[in-house]
Amino acid sequence: MSNRVFQGIIHQTREAINRTVGVIDESMTVIACSNLTRIGEPATMLTSENFTTQEPVVLGGYTYKAFGSRPHCEYVLFVEGTDEQAANYAALLTVSLTGIKQYYDEKYDRGNFIKNVILDNILPGDIYLKARELRFNNDVSRVVLLIRTPAKTDISCFDVLQNLFPDKNKDFVININETDIALIKEIPANIESKDLEKLARSIVDTLSSEFYTQAVVGIGTAVEGIRDLATSFKEAQVALEVGKVFDTEKSIVSYDHLGVARLIYQLPTTLCEMFLREVFKRGSIDSLDQETLFTIQKFFENNLNVSETSRKLFVHRNTLVYRLEKIKRLTGLDLREFDDAIVFKVALMVKKYLSANPVKY
Repeated sequence: MSNRVFQGIIHQTREAINRTVGVIDESMTVIACSNLTRIGEPATMLTSENFTTQEPVVLGGYTYKAFGSRPHCEYVLFVEGTDEQAANYAALLTVSLTGIKQYYDEKYDRGNFIKNVILDNILPGDIYLKARELRFNNDVSRVVLLIRTPAKTDISCFDVLQNLFPDKNKDFVININETDIALIKEIPANIESKDLEKLARSIVDTLSSEFYTQAVVGIGTAVEGIRDLATSFKEAQVALEVGKVFDTEKSIVSYDHLGVARLIYQLPTTLCEMFLREVFKRGSIDSLDQETLFTIQKFFENNLNVSETSRKLFVHRNTLVYRLEKIKRLTGLDLREFDDAIVFKVALMVKKYLSANPVKY
């Protein structure tokens, strides 16, 4: 479709410029030209490096200038001549074609439409009208996966994800910012969360093996209908933020599996501080040394089973009982009692949350 848009503009400027003008795409093929016989002709003089700079390049009697609306250049404009006027023509035409391409994308491009939906940049009432205009299938299940890299996103990561999900009618890969890429994936209606985690694992492993990029992936819930994609996107964002606090060792965090952590993350920090003061009024949690905290962690991991925990810690059962009694004396909570164990577990998570989000006065 954009080929016809470019061709229309170039055809209108043909008489005003009186020079051969054309556009080449990433496949090194002429897709629009004032000389109609050259459309479809391979651009043998260009290489992929010509798409990495927007500075004019002079080759074989023509002036070339790259342009595009994506993070990297998608097209190269060429103007007959190597003089200053050819360079001026190239500069003016690339500005014009870039603006027209952006307008075209906003009006007709599905990827741009989906980006506006998940970022809440489109009115709810306009979503279905626009979807009908784009012939967008609204009767399927989709999920949003948010891929975050630790540093500024290399454009190659975006390209890898596009190659992993090449069906642009069903799956959409969208740049959100310098570190985040969203994948909107069409899925079967009865898909299980473990299958989504396998999908996320394949993304993490691919980026790690090909670019040594340690990415983390947040998974939203599966939704039906385009309007709810914004909810799935926000859930994927929350999964990453909560995982950054409570599951720092995990590279894949699913919103469905956040549990109590999701609730704690949404609480005001002042309320969390009050809760900690009430729970540990008989002794501060800061008085517990690292060995004791490690013992508590293993005790929880083994479902409050004293015998199993002592075996895993390679200590005598009586030693573990002594440590638990010490914790009871300091905090007033007996971890062998289910209710006390729940309170202590939540309190530890609240303290971790406060450490990651200090109260600012």
